[in-house]
Amino acid sequence: MNTTSPMPVAATQEERWTPYRHPQPKESPPELIVPNVIPTDERVWVPVDDNVWFRPLLLCTSRGYWMNLLKVRRAGVLSRHRHPLPVHGYVLKGKWRYLEHDWVATEGAYVYEAPGETHTLVVDPDVEEMITMFQVNGAMIYVDPDGKCLGYDDVFTRIDKCRAYYAQNGLGADYVDQFIRHFGSLKRLRASASPVRPQRAMRYA
Repeated sequence: MNTTSPMPVAATQEERWTPYRHPQPKESPPELIVPNVIPTDERVWVPVDDNVWFRPLLLCTSRGYWMNLLKVRRAGVLSRHRHPLPVHGYVLKGKWRYLEHDWVATEGAYVYEAPGETHTLVVDPDVEEMITMFQVNGAMIYVDPDGKCLGYDDVFTRIDKCRAYYAQNGLGADYVDQFIRHFGSLKRLRASASPVRPQRAMRYA
């Protein structure tokens, strides 16, 4: 066995290019491919504040996280918020910073935000537009300067925002459905002859 390669030493070129022959796990949700991550249709961007929008990519209701693009234009501010779980970001365009830190996230940068972090994202007036891809886990808890809770967002409120906005702008409320991944396979399991106990159902995510 070749320890530097996942393929056996004896594997031929034909074997290397042979696809997996068996079905995928029936409990696994379908994959998701979003062709135009930065959409050509401006209606896909959902407004959340003055000069601030998000574009859904993946809304995972079974794991409680979402992937989206955040777009901010000219002196935009994303409300002060706290994260109970990690957040990952990749800056696609422009730059931004947090009022609570002295660093600036510029185009091409990766950002890790630790659980428990409270911050206020701002885009300064000299930046025409900023777009960053974020994976947000759990929730965004909006707070005042002293940490008092003012509200929250999670994957479910994000779905609601998308449905309401798409319903009014002509895309249709069900436009967001393509981005949602959940326990779809669990419904099939529950319909089968063998009952699924709740504690086991948590394993299918």
